[in-house]
Amino acid sequence: MSWQPSARPEVLRLRARLNAQVRAFFAQREVLEVETPVLSQAGNTEPNIDSFTTAFSGHVSAGARTRWLRTSPEYPLKRLLAAGIGDCYELGRVFRNGEAGGRHNPEFTMLEWYRVGWDHRRLAQETVELVRLALTLVDRQARVDELTYRELFLRGLRLDPFSATLEQLQAPLASVRIDGEGLTRDDWLDLLITHHLQPAFAADCITIVHDWPASQAALARLRPGDPPVAERFELYLGAVELANGYHELRDAAEQGARFTGDQRRRAERGLVQPPQDRLLLEALPLMPHCAGVAVGIDRLLMAMLGTASIADVLAFDFARA
Repeated sequence: MSWQPSARPEVLRLRARLNAQVRAFFAQREVLEVETPVLSQAGNTEPNIDSFTTAFSGHVSAGARTRWLRTSPEYPLKRLLAAGIGDCYELGRVFRNGEAGGRHNPEFTMLEWYRVGWDHRRLAQETVELVRLALTLVDRQARVDELTYRELFLRGLRLDPFSATLEQLQAPLASVRIDGEGLTRDDWLDLLITHHLQPAFAADCITIVHDWPASQAALARLRPGDPPVAERFELYLGAVELANGYHELRDAAEQGARFTGDQRRRAERGLVQPPQDRLLLEALPLMPHCAGVAVGIDRLLMAMLGTASIADVLAFDFARA
């Protein structure tokens, strides 16, 4: 095993310039940089995310012994919003267990920010501004393609993701070796994006996909309609997914029900059951109308440089850590 860094020195210098640019971007817009806990009493209940845990060895009066390493700073940032902090962001390390490979590292850098009084469509445009500014560091430009989730499927596969049968969704994946046991409709939709739609995105294009299925709302608001949709967007640079943003849900009862649904699916899969974040649920009704987005900084660097290996943009990847 080599002791040497996995990234070249010039890439580490580029990362430093990008971090400085991010901070200048938000300082100019009077968005406050904050720091929130890396360890918490509650974990992420999302069925497709696995959290790291550690054990606190001090006196029991300090609180729960089992602590969860954050998978994002979302929950404490929302508690700050509820306390009246206003527009804010955090640039820091997050952790996801089991995610190691070409595009994943268990420890990575996330930028997350919130805009009071904004919706997901407006925030998507600010995210584009940030990505375009980052591209100037490598003398690149990118056009923008914005479309709905439904339009994405109709254009790329001639399928309506809301009305197509499960068999129609599975047909384009017939040539891909997939163990379909236990896969839900949303799983098949995700596979169509990752195997067919996302790889076709142009390298010089920032693609924004908004208004996702209500079943994929996570922490986003729902907009009534036929069908109702989640006020959520994802942003890609070329074929690389960079950002996931929401018009944020403020209904604690609805969010609690979604957490319970997550835990039920985790139980069905035999996964660990992280406790729900009760502090977040207490704060949600006090949180102002807002939108938030998370951007993977390592993914952004990968897309800027055109590399498929996350190790190329990390000082030391998981194998060398």
